[in-house]
Amino acid sequence: MKFLLTLVMCSGVAGHCMPPFEVDKRFDGLYDCLKYGYAESVAKIDEIGPADIDQHLIHIKFYCQPIQETWL
Repeated sequence: MKFLLTLVMCSGVAGHCMPPFEVDKRFDGLYDCLKYGYAESVAKIDEIGPADIDQHLIHIKFYCQPIQETWL
């Protein structure tokens, strides 16, 4: 079974989230998907920076969903 990672960035000030972003990579297990999700979240938070994070109350959530692969 493979896993699909979806990241969602939200603003506590605006009260809504951006459209979900699906990572263009499939993971062989939940463990690898979670590790990648946390690492990508930290990288994005670092990219945005503390001023914007604090001002807009930005937070990132993510989901690792099992997917069925189909073979043609």
